[in-house]
Amino acid sequence: MTTSYYSPISYQVPPSEDGWLLKTILQNRMDVSRKLLSRLKMTDQGIMLNGERVYISVKVAAGDTVEIRMEQETSEDILPQPIPFEILYEDEHLLVVNKAAGIIVHPTHGHYTDTLANGVVYYWAQKSEQFRFRPVHRLDQETSGVLVIAKNPYSHQHISEQMIAGTVDKRYNAWVHGVPAAPSGDIDGPIDRDPAEPHRRIVTPEGYPSLTRYEVKEMYPGAAKVELKLESGRTHQIRVHMGSIGCPLIGDGMYRHPLYAKAGVPAGVPQAQIAEEQAQPERVVELDGSERAQLKRIMELDASIPRQALHAVRLSFQHPVLRTELVFEAPLPPDLALLQERLQRDAAGE
Repeated sequence: MTTSYYSPISYQVPPSEDGWLLKTILQNRMDVSRKLLSRLKMTDQGIMLNGERVYISVKVAAGDTVEIRMEQETSEDILPQPIPFEILYEDEHLLVVNKAAGIIVHPTHGHYTDTLANGVVYYWAQKSEQFRFRPVHRLDQETSGVLVIAKNPYSHQHISEQMIAGTVDKRYNAWVHGVPAAPSGDIDGPIDRDPAEPHRRIVTPEGYPSLTRYEVKEMYPGAAKVELKLESGRTHQIRVHMGSIGCPLIGDGMYRHPLYAKAGVPAGVPQAQIAEEQAQPERVVELDGSERAQLKRIMELDASIPRQALHAVRLSFQHPVLRTELVFEAPLPPDLALLQERLQRDAAGE
């Protein structure tokens, strides 16, 4: 069977690198990882020097052209489905999308269809293109915004390394209950699983180092809009960190405001039923008058949106092949735009 390859990634040897080992060029100039280098060596056209297959121990000369070619791949375990999604950017190396809220990124146990992956695989198939679905990072199911998908292992490796090095700038917008005590600051709190509820995360001294930087952008009655920059990538990091400073995200059914628990509102009550809960006096017997008014406002805001008010608004990184800086911004989806408008009207006293 004939092996199909993606377009080559090339490098021309400058005079200053005359006589270098090909292996050195591949690792130090083309930044090919050891793992990918091993894969390339196993294919007929994986590593080429001036159009010929060679050993990586040979020496190169000024003006030589080094090429790497990766085998075409597919995600055979992902069922193609016509699921629409918004494309922010695409070339032969990357696909950048604006993920909608409510859609899971990748199939999981018990949830094999109706994911972004199913839609992307279908989209590629319609164009007769073959790529493996490789998200470079993840967004929670109910979080919207910029998401990057690598089309080959080289691109995935490069962007992943940028994330590890902290050179990828990820910005989020969140609308929260309350206003942080300082207009900007760092939330440095280790995060790990909650022993009582393993699907939840908590800030704990025994957790993994986690850092979130925030800046208040707008203030409203009992709420605020904040911009957040992640310096680590823990599960539910923003939701947990904002809750830890007394400013949980509006609409977040998992990490709710502590007044819910104080009032005796069961944790499992769906967001859609919150408005009904506030009409039950027996739920708020532990609250004083001020707290009751505050909880009423919290419940009204939570009931106004069916998911946490969190949007991955901006992402910037270096293109893995072109080495140029890429910046992507995702417009607010309608539900968050409406929430923001409501809060702005409240602030204006309308």
